[in-house]
Amino acid sequence: MKQPDWETLCRRVRDIAREAAAYIAAERQRFTADKIETKGTFNFVSYVDKGAERIIVEALGALLPEAGFVAEEGGGRTDAEADYQWIIDPLDGTTNFVHGLPPYAVSIALWDTRARETVVGVVHEVTLDECFYSWKGAEAAYLNGQPIRVSDVARVDDALVLTGLAYGLDPAVVRHFEQSFAYFNRHSHGSRRLGSAATDLVYVAAGRGDAFYHINLSPWDVAAGAFIVRQAGGRVADFQGGEDYTFGRSVVATAPGVWDEVFGLVAGETFNECE
Repeated sequence: MKQPDWETLCRRVRDIAREAAAYIAAERQRFTADKIETKGTFNFVSYVDKGAERIIVEALGALLPEAGFVAEEGGGRTDAEADYQWIIDPLDGTTNFVHGLPPYAVSIALWDTRARETVVGVVHEVTLDECFYSWKGAEAAYLNGQPIRVSDVARVDDALVLTGLAYGLDPAVVRHFEQSFAYFNRHSHGSRRLGSAATDLVYVAAGRGDAFYHINLSPWDVAAGAFIVRQAGGRVADFQGGEDYTFGRSVVATAPGVWDEVFGLVAGETFNECE
């Protein structure tokens, strides 16, 4: 297939994300707890997730009919052989949403299957109506039309560190995350657990946080946000230091000045410093 114009495509995806975000914001006004479904421990879904995904899948399907879909709620045409895949989280931060607590976001990425890279990334945080985005070949990442850049912080002591806590994993992994959270609370400007990985990542891209790390994530949690971090000048890797953070279920994303320190701490086996 002919390669699309990434900038034009990104502009269209921003409009689609904005439409889905408007739907989510409107439904939040009348949402009640009895409309929640449980997919697993600490893992919820609602008709709003599904409704937002229908809006997104229908619009993206018309925009690039030959692309496949990797979507959290299973919408769209699955085609592992397609040249491009839309990677979608219609509502990242559902637990926050059901409690009426920010942030929560729409995340859309276009994945180039052959090159194994994201070529368009859009994250629209609903509660502040903020759209973060970039495309392959862009000279920057953007927030509501303005260029953004990762921070120039040079030491973890001066950084704000974002993460999530590991659930349902090996107890040693859970303990590692608990120790890391405690460590950064003591040795940085603080640890924060916002509840939306896509938002965490774009906040690093915008310099609001200086590092984010997590494990056991899905592609739709990471694809758009990690791409935007890199476009904003940040560093991103999996816990092995490689490039498989989109599908490899672990991610570290930081401002360049704290990369060595953060990666060395969170990708290690222990946090003895916390003892």
